[in-house]
Amino acid sequence: MINTIAIDDEPLALQLIAGYIEKTPGLDLTGKFDNPLDAVDFMANESVDLIFLDIQMPDLTGIEFARSITRGPKVIFTTAYEKYALEGFRLEVVDYLLKPFSYEEFFKAVQKAMRLMRLEQKENAVQVEANNEFLFLKSEYKIRRINFTDILYIEGLKDYVKVYTKNDPKPVLSLASLKLLETKLPESTFMRVHRSFIVNLEKIETIERSRIIFGKVYIPVSDQYKDKFQEFINNNFL
Repeated sequence: MINTIAIDDEPLALQLIAGYIEKTPGLDLTGKFDNPLDAVDFMANESVDLIFLDIQMPDLTGIEFARSITRGPKVIFTTAYEKYALEGFRLEVVDYLLKPFSYEEFFKAVQKAMRLMRLEQKENAVQVEANNEFLFLKSEYKIRRINFTDILYIEGLKDYVKVYTKNDPKPVLSLASLKLLETKLPESTFMRVHRSFIVNLEKIETIERSRIIFGKVYIPVSDQYKDKFQEFINNNFL
């Protein structure tokens, strides 16, 4: 699912776009805002993949908001003014929907965004060898080999992951999603225990009050994954 938000100071326009998002397969409406400043606070704590963004708004225009986004979500402008099309091109937004627009036009823009996301995923994809013992990650303009046995835990940060290993005090930072990485790791060894964390089950030494301890780091086990993690403990408990 593509986490999607809509930002528009016109209530009717915001309601229309939100309705379009909700009925489109593959899109998940995670927020709608009549003020871009509220969206800034939301995006600081939540993952957003796609934004439908009005341009003329008080306090902060859509163009100013789009300029502030770096390596973030895809943007589709929704506006009643054609004069901003060139600026949208300069900002490399996915598409430019001129109000009033139909669902067909909306859906075409969504498909364009999806194609771009799939292309970027392929370019930045985690490559796992068939022997299932290690993976390659792009990091700092290099391709790093990381053995599964060296991984302690992995932290997800919006568009990035941090891979913490036993022999390196600094994590390996890579442009990839935690969800994608989860599909590439062996299920027998790795488990997602939180929206932001995957742990190597073989490296767990201490558990305290639904938290996994790696040195000075405490990783919470969220309610969503608690039953599965408890099953792992029960199966290995003496």
